[in-house]
Amino acid sequence: MIEQTKTGIDGLDDILNGGIVTNSTTLISGNPGAGKSILCLQYLYNGVEQFDEKGIYLSFEENESDLRQAAESLGFDKWPEYVDNGDIKVYDKQVLLRENDFSSSLELLLDDLEDDEYDRLVLDSLAMFELFFEDETEKRTYLLKFTDILRENGLTSLLTNEQGAVFPDTEIGLENYLTDGNIYLIQTPTDTGVNRYVWVAKMRKQNIETDIYPMEIDWGGIKVHQNASAFSMMSEEESPI
Repeated sequence: MIEQTKTGIDGLDDILNGGIVTNSTTLISGNPGAGKSILCLQYLYNGVEQFDEKGIYLSFEENESDLRQAAESLGFDKWPEYVDNGDIKVYDKQVLLRENDFSSSLELLLDDLEDDEYDRLVLDSLAMFELFFEDETEKRTYLLKFTDILRENGLTSLLTNEQGAVFPDTEIGLENYLTDGNIYLIQTPTDTGVNRYVWVAKMRKQNIETDIYPMEIDWGGIKVHQNASAFSMMSEEESPI
């Protein structure tokens, strides 16, 4: 039996057939406003609230106070309590970007990453993380090193990836090869707002539902609906996996 880590997100664990493979890294991709950071907040919050699993949030884009406000605005009322008592450890951009290189920032994290006390990790986002590096070779080296460290220390991790287009690009990036799973969050404009969807494109070691499912963001965070969407995003030949 493959051990799985439940996200606790309504409907998402169902299409994952139980949850994310424990001790894996999953890429959460989407265009701005698609809900990537919300999913990550919810993943760590549910870890503490529902499963007694502590988490680490690495934010290269937000301050700790901004994350706190975002969490509370979604109804994650105990977020400040969990951060204050150490159930959720936040490294925000003021801390992570204080150093001039990733090696220095990694030194700040290693004690917590190697601590068996933590089970879940979020890195938000890879686009900002990659600003540490001058060329593709250096980025490749450190991204591989970092994902290896996460796996070696038993962390089940989500890494967010900014995507300019509404639909997933068919170009395969390095991060797609280094992660165990790919989840796309999609939003399409309508006359009255936006429609939101989730597509689990890849999960190594497990069977998943690969249809596109409607989702909504409301009080309490993300909820995925079980009625698969009627449209196909791309043909099998165009699929990036």
